[in-house]
Amino acid sequence: MSSTSDPLDIPAPAKAGLSRDARVITLVSIVHFGPRVMLTGGLLVGTVAIALAALLPGYWFFVAAYALLGVANTVYHPADYSILSATIDGKRIGKAFSIHTFAGYMGGGVTPALVLGCAAIWGWQGAFLFAAGLSFAAAFLVIVAGSILPRATHKPAAAHPAKVDSTANAKVGLDLLLSPAILRNLLFFLCLAMANGGIQTYSVVAMGAIHGTPFSVASIGLSGFMLMSAGGVLLGGIIADRTIHHERVAAVGFAFTSTMAVLMGWVDMPAALLIGVMSLGGLLNGMIQPSRDMMVRAVTPAGSFGKVFGFVSTGFNLGGMISPLLYGWLMDRGQPRMIFAIVTVFIVLALLTAMTRAKPQGTPAWTR
Repeated sequence: MSSTSDPLDIPAPAKAGLSRDARVITLVSIVHFGPRVMLTGGLLVGTVAIALAALLPGYWFFVAAYALLGVANTVYHPADYSILSATIDGKRIGKAFSIHTFAGYMGGGVTPALVLGCAAIWGWQGAFLFAAGLSFAAAFLVIVAGSILPRATHKPAAAHPAKVDSTANAKVGLDLLLSPAILRNLLFFLCLAMANGGIQTYSVVAMGAIHGTPFSVASIGLSGFMLMSAGGVLLGGIIADRTIHHERVAAVGFAFTSTMAVLMGWVDMPAALLIGVMSLGGLLNGMIQPSRDMMVRAVTPAGSFGKVFGFVSTGFNLGGMISPLLYGWLMDRGQPRMIFAIVTVFIVLALLTAMTRAKPQGTPAWTR
């Protein structure tokens, strides 16, 4: 369960600089300037931040540069999901979400090897500058070939402009973000991030401490989980377009991933079985991701998807900050099995959050 796959995923120093104010500013800016402009700006700010991290001397300059990169990172989810929602036909939106998420998985998988290869040739600073160049290339592509992307949408002017109350408009937006349905999705994303943090970051060392699982075997199992998650995302996109009952898709995926976590923590499985269980868990975990996005879309008013998704994806940031501290603390206290116990709790909580949401009415988009 990755986030899912944020572009330019941010290490811990950057997350320390990623404030709620930055997220709010991003959401407001998306509304006023449009997702195309904000996406371009985020990529350019990210380019500058990565270049500064490579060129400025000293640790605290490095932290400051990553904090700036964290600000740039706040743009991507609100902008890209707003673009997808505005430009893709509703009958195919699930597959569009799945391809978008799959690309994030692939980028996350390719980047470490690519950056390490660049570092071997040009050193770590050269690798950073190469990454900055990729970010600039993406921004340039959006600038020169982004005509298909939506620009800012402006509401018709009011009959009495002087009576337009910006505070009232802001309150409407705040009321939407703090509504029970949206907060439920925020909790859902937080639970996913907490569960994923345990599996992806600590499962290898935790199984080694509990069962003496060889590092190579556990690593192959984790690789199977990650690779099959990417494949499951594409499968999940097809499923998401063929049902309105996305909570049922989530239930199937969560039922197995929770079982997988229990088996990993309490059963010393043979190597082949462990790799098979983790790979199947990854497939079903990936299958959940497009339905996750569709559940957010189902409770979002037209024209507000970028703002809402930017807000609920803050759950990923919160989970990403909390989970390493929690699971690392458990490992230091000699409680590796508790990692799998807590992962299971968060998976079950995510399942309950999905299953108790308001059920949509109507027919699947593919039948219309």
